[in-house]
Amino acid sequence: MLGPRARQAGCPRGRVEVSGRRLSPRNSFLQKEVAAWLKKMFGDHPIPQYEVNDRTTEILHHLSERNRVRDRDGHLVIEDLKQKASEYESEAKHLQDLLMESVNFSPASLSSIGSRYLNALVDSAVALEVKDTSVSSFLSAVNDLTSDLFRTKSKNEELKLELSKLEKKLTASLVLEKCLREDLKKTELQLSTERAKVNHRLQNMDFLKAKSEESRFGIRALEEKLAARGMEASLSHQSLVELSEKLEELKQQTIPLKKKLESYLDLMPDPSLAQVKIEEAKRELATIEAELTKEVEMMEL
Repeated sequence: MLGPRARQAGCPRGRVEVSGRRLSPRNSFLQKEVAAWLKKMFGDHPIPQYEVNDRTTEILHHLSERNRVRDRDGHLVIEDLKQKASEYESEAKHLQDLLMESVNFSPASLSSIGSRYLNALVDSAVALEVKDTSVSSFLSAVNDLTSDLFRTKSKNEELKLELSKLEKKLTASLVLEKCLREDLKKTELQLSTERAKVNHRLQNMDFLKAKSEESRFGIRALEEKLAARGMEASLSHQSLVELSEKLEELKQQTIPLKKKLESYLDLMPDPSLAQVKIEEAKRELATIEAELTKEVEMMEL
């Protein structure tokens, strides 16, 4: 939050660039503490210029307070470590004096091999995090490590089993993916073929529609021409179809009459009455045949 004047060179040591804004009474007091803290932090180095206002003063004062708390905590930790180091040195000197008094033993009197063994013992105790170098402490630490080793091995076996299951699932998933890809390719190929067929049918449909429209217009034009030439409606295609259907219906009607006539011909009734029936049947048959002939002639026209 440096002001535009922070880029200027030649700032006097320990001095701060102050803006024209007036600080509140509380921030004026805080600014003095901030200035003292900055002077302490930078020492003989020049303090960078910054714009002094209520906001920058509060921010820098907050940072100074946090810095003081951190320095105080660090100092307490250092003092605690110094005290522990002093206690460890006193304890070591006490144990060394005790060894000298009881068994006349001193680490300085050990041979090189003995020193190596002693260093190895110390390193093992540190690595195993035991409280002392007794056999029971070492055995307890080794048992704990053995238990941890068995737990780790059991966990590894579980992880291997889980990994094997995951590998099987992955293999099945890959096989399924491959099958799905092949099915997808087949489906896409079939879809492409069906799309081509549909397009071909659509083209044929369009062609047939065009032909149908063309035929419809042609029929309409021919009907108009025939109507202009005086063609009777009875000679149209629809009329002829209706006449043909009617003719077929009349033919079907003559069949039972012919059978009925044949039955009369096979009988030996009263000659006069039979003759009358025969004549009636002949007249009815002649009427139907005449009507049929007329219909045929009209169809031929």
